[in-house]
Amino acid sequence: MATILHCDANNFYASVEIMLNPELKDKPVAVCGNPEKRHGIVLAKSELAKKAGVKTGEPIWQSRQKCPDIVFVAPHYDEYVAISNRLFAIYSEYTDKVESFGIDECWLDCTESENLFGSGEKIANTLRERVKKELGITISVGVSFTKIFAKLGSDYKKPDAVTVIDKTNYKDIIWNLPVSDLLMVGRQTAKLFKQLSINTIGELAKYDAITLQQYIGINGKKLHDFANGIETEEIRYADQKHVPESVGNSTTTPFDITNISEAEAVLTSLSEMVAIRLRKHKLIANGIGISIRYCSLNGTHKNKLLGYSTCNAGDIEEEAIALLKSIHNFKKDPPIRQLGVYTYKLTPSDIRQTSFFDKPHNKRENLDKSLDQIRAKYGQSSVKSGIVAKHEELCDGLVDKEFQPFKK
Repeated sequence: MATILHCDANNFYASVEIMLNPELKDKPVAVCGNPEKRHGIVLAKSELAKKAGVKTGEPIWQSRQKCPDIVFVAPHYDEYVAISNRLFAIYSEYTDKVESFGIDECWLDCTESENLFGSGEKIANTLRERVKKELGITISVGVSFTKIFAKLGSDYKKPDAVTVIDKTNYKDIIWNLPVSDLLMVGRQTAKLFKQLSINTIGELAKYDAITLQQYIGINGKKLHDFANGIETEEIRYADQKHVPESVGNSTTTPFDITNISEAEAVLTSLSEMVAIRLRKHKLIANGIGISIRYCSLNGTHKNKLLGYSTCNAGDIEEEAIALLKSIHNFKKDPPIRQLGVYTYKLTPSDIRQTSFFDKPHNKRENLDKSLDQIRAKYGQSSVKSGIVAKHEELCDGLVDKEFQPFKK
């Protein structure tokens, strides 16, 4: 039987900020964006802020109402990446099968490590104590025989805890949890389950799998297996790269976008960031989409399959602007608060299929790669297109937090 651990750093961003500034230790802390540029939402909160009712994603003013003595701090993404890398290094001392699930979560397959380091529970407690001592933050660890159950275990008891879920107790621990706690059960799937009177993971586990597949599709059978502790997906080795299913970026602008010129400037900046990420992962996109959100927080989106594949900023920008014009009328529709650009149906760039109708990619991509080298040396903002420079007050600060693509 497999021994799988899921390690989750507790309140990661906030915990790192408190570690960096010990004066915050006994205070409720929230990491948030810049309120002057309308990025004023809570990105992460400390345990004390959480107990006061502060929630991730809510506006700063709402958090202050709930917790008047809360301390707001700006995010320091470089520090988060550095601590994440150190976490990963510690985990890798116990197994070479370490699969990242975001910046602060990892699965570890310790099946073959138990002869060296003891049981899964012992390894989990060793990791918990090491992280606390060496990094100054805490983790919660789930220990189980599947990835899904290990993830539920790390969520079950927080902070700074270990939960073991094995074949003798999983029904008692997991089957009473809401079905929405199960990985891959989003809002829409949860609504479908509710229509079938499935409210808990146990009710899902006992439901007829064939009926589920007919009603929900192939994911119905897969989720039914998850609920019953059946899983075939193995944890990737630490040096196996994860290939994303989509690459995108979005931003809330400092002020409302009211004309096409302003929108084009933002879409150009976003397209450049998306193209950089595609080239970083050595991928090309066969589909492009945009998302729009208005001041009312209502929004819309549209995507299209391309007749070609690309990782070029100019192509992405051109398609994104065309999509915007097809779904938004600046004379009739409300001003835009947030714009996003995303790409999908990604394939490795070394297996591109060309056709007679393809665009002249080589010149554009060679230019982009030259710009990548300049930006890697002098910073992402060292080269700007004309329209971005024209609307600098709108695009100022619009920088990819993951930007470090080609440094050695």
